[in-house]
Amino acid sequence: MQILLAIIIVPSFAFVGIGSYKSFGDDANTIAKIDGKPLTQQEFDNAVRNQLDSYRQRLGAQFDQKMFDTPEFKQNILDQLIAERAVAAEVGHAHLGVSDAQLQKVIKEQFGGEGAFDIERYKTILAAQGMTPTMYDQRMRRDLTLQQLGNAVQATGFAPRAVAKALSDIGAQEREVQELLLPVADFVPQVKITDDMVKAYYDKNSKFFEVPEQAKIEYVVFNSDAVMNQVTVTDADVAAYYAANQPAFSTQESRRAAHIQIAVKKGASAAEVAAAKAEADAIVAELRKNPGDFAKVAKAKSDDPVSGEQGGDLGIVSKGSLPAASVEAAVMKLKQGEISDPVQSDFGFHILTVTELKPAVVKPLDAVKGEVAEALKKQKAAKKYSEMAEAFTNTVYEQSDSLKPVADKLGLKIETAANVSRTPSPMAGPAPYNNAKFLAALFSNESISSKRNTEAVETAPSTLVAGRIVEFKPATKRPLAEVDAAIRQRVTMEEAAKLAAKAGAEKLAAFKKSGDAAGFGTAKLVSRSKPEGVNGLAMQEIMKADTTKLPAYVGVDVPGMGYGIYRIGKVQQPEVQDEARRKSEAEQINSIVAQQEMYDYIELLKQKAKVKILKPIAKTTVAEVK
Repeated sequence: MQILLAIIIVPSFAFVGIGSYKSFGDDANTIAKIDGKPLTQQEFDNAVRNQLDSYRQRLGAQFDQKMFDTPEFKQNILDQLIAERAVAAEVGHAHLGVSDAQLQKVIKEQFGGEGAFDIERYKTILAAQGMTPTMYDQRMRRDLTLQQLGNAVQATGFAPRAVAKALSDIGAQEREVQELLLPVADFVPQVKITDDMVKAYYDKNSKFFEVPEQAKIEYVVFNSDAVMNQVTVTDADVAAYYAANQPAFSTQESRRAAHIQIAVKKGASAAEVAAAKAEADAIVAELRKNPGDFAKVAKAKSDDPVSGEQGGDLGIVSKGSLPAASVEAAVMKLKQGEISDPVQSDFGFHILTVTELKPAVVKPLDAVKGEVAEALKKQKAAKKYSEMAEAFTNTVYEQSDSLKPVADKLGLKIETAANVSRTPSPMAGPAPYNNAKFLAALFSNESISSKRNTEAVETAPSTLVAGRIVEFKPATKRPLAEVDAAIRQRVTMEEAAKLAAKAGAEKLAAFKKSGDAAGFGTAKLVSRSKPEGVNGLAMQEIMKADTTKLPAYVGVDVPGMGYGIYRIGKVQQPEVQDEARRKSEAEQINSIVAQQEMYDYIELLKQKAKVKILKPIAKTTVAEVK
């Protein structure tokens, strides 16, 4: 046997090489390769998890993970990941990028705009999402670059005006129609219903007469509210937290400044510097006599063209906001309305004033006591949640013949519900028990037969529900005698509708031969956007009808009404064109073409990136993605 294995193995190394065998190990966790780079199972699992989290947030109590455990769902995620990688590869090959200025502009627009952007608030928001500014910059730079490529491709997609006009003409086309309806009620007297017909309908449609299984249940809900109810915060806790986090309750000092600049060019002589200084001194002397004229003097004499036109305004001055440290330091020393001595910088001399000064303010403890107490309570609840959740899970399992032990232990309320079925009911709305995952556990064979507690089921983030069946009614079928009258009425209408359709078909054939209009109603103009009371199914057939030869006739079986025959006497375009509608339709057509252009381009990039699927993902269940 060893000799046989040696004969098989050794030549294989010679043919494929040791390096190839090494690559087999590298690819064991690789789903696909795009542009020679691996897409790993972990990356795919993360994408699935993120998508599921997104749906869980949107659907809330209606979320059921089993809905997404399909090959189509997983394949769509894989296709999206491959497309993103293929586009990213092209971005790299084409050396596309986004400037720092453009990136900063977009980020500031996202977080309040140029004037309202707060760097500390920006960092706080990112930190709550587990990100740093560097991480977010990288993500935004990538997204903007991909967007740049996508816009360049989609901008080339457009439909010729002739095509857009033709499609718009079809949508606006009007047809003159007359209606002849054969009401189903007119054929009811001709119908004779027998007992055998009723029995046949009952047997064939037995599912319509089923009364679904129902149960009376008890359940308990454990969530963050239950934890919060058992958490207390003392005044001492509040005071200690307040003392340790003073900056969080403080408003920093705010200074708005203005300046008048007397420029000194680089390399100026001592005489030129002295002259500029003298001019600045003269302005200081003038302003100290009339401080209210600062803005007027700045507009007239400042060499800074930007701030000068705004009365010298420099905006809010904070640490590091000004290019000249000497100017910034001088601003921080001034009182509101005070005129500084000339301050020298690399740009020349500056006369400064503080136009608005808001001193630092610390909110008193009494003002924030409620806020601090709530924050501390949430902190304690977050720490206590895991402990109590474990106790909840263990208690409903270990003492499974009743919910009272877990309710008493954790201070929960036992709720009841009647007429509960194994599928979520729209009538129950957001009730905690009205969850597909919980109901599946509740209506398991073991739960029904033993009437024991279900396991703790997570129905929403930080929400566990456990329940038990108190009374169970299996599915039953209503007896024939009970539904006999309803079946007779239903069968009567069905048979009458068949008679109406038969009579209508005969009339339709006769009208097509004669071109007659006898018996039809008043002619009216209809279009796709203006059906003028004509049934929707009938409108579809009317607008699809071949009108090369007029009059044209169509017959339509209208459910619940009877059989309609429609005579089309004329086809025309509206006299007054709706230009706004035409423009909107042209934009929609161009958008569709652009999307198709982008789809085709991505398919081309996938070919260029030599995409290889190395591992099928259809066998991986969504439930396995933890």
